[in-house]
Amino acid sequence: MSIIDPHHHLWDMEKIHYPWLEEEDKTAFFGSYAPLVRNYLVEDYLADSHRQNLKKSVHLQAESDHENPVAETRWLAGVAEQHDIPCAIVAYADFTKKDIQSVLEQHCEFERVRGIRQILNFHQDPMLSYTKRNLLEDDEWRKNFGLLSHFDLSFDMQLYYQQMAQAARLATRYDQTRIIVNHTGMPVERDKEGIEGWRAGMKALAGCPNMVVKISGLGMTDPQWTTDSIRPFVLETIEIFGAERCMFASNFPVDSLFSSYDTLFDAYRSIVSDFSVSEQSMLFHDNAERYYRL
Repeated sequence: MSIIDPHHHLWDMEKIHYPWLEEEDKTAFFGSYAPLVRNYLVEDYLADSHRQNLKKSVHLQAESDHENPVAETRWLAGVAEQHDIPCAIVAYADFTKKDIQSVLEQHCEFERVRGIRQILNFHQDPMLSYTKRNLLEDDEWRKNFGLLSHFDLSFDMQLYYQQMAQAARLATRYDQTRIIVNHTGMPVERDKEGIEGWRAGMKALAGCPNMVVKISGLGMTDPQWTTDSIRPFVLETIEIFGAERCMFASNFPVDSLFSSYDTLFDAYRSIVSDFSVSEQSMLFHDNAERYYRL
């Protein structure tokens, strides 16, 4: 069965500035990411994915220079002209900035841009937190989020379960904007409270018709993962959202820290092998095509 990968990254450290790849301390909550400090170009991505019958892909912003977010989009558009990969781009914009409308207008000059991602993960544990404050509590941020529908852009939402009730309220307020939850809702905390919180949060998000989810990034939350260890999160996510609102994605090259591309997609295939052909097609291909308008 052919696939569309709706979440991967590319980077060229000679052409684009990626502050996180240049930091002295290359430690994240999932361990060291030092092996990622190298160019990861379209040729590398195609080599990793070549056995999986990849048809199309979606590039997610890779935390490049936030002061010049359009530079990454411009570079990716040039890559796509040469290789026809990526087929769609989810760019970066900071909704706390007063010039946000200008940034969105510049991104939309590139025909492959489909949406925006600004990572929202906030946690009381500094090691887990991507942001200094919970942006979902910021009135200016929420107001600027409302501009997305004017530009016909979706929003890729990466967050923790503690933020999901707030996110559901945002989705209800801006119900014309497609929101795509990243990385299976980031189930990092695996104690009883964490699992129950993740489950309740995912159900709150699924209650919003404009919310869909990407099943991905499980290596970050379970670095020694096996097919059996990720199976409950894959199946419960599909049960909560329905097969028609879920997509399998790679998160490469970040998840290359934890497995090969083939190992990852073979695990997905194994987990849903009992699903109907139609459901499998939705999960691996059709939903990504629909939600990213490919």
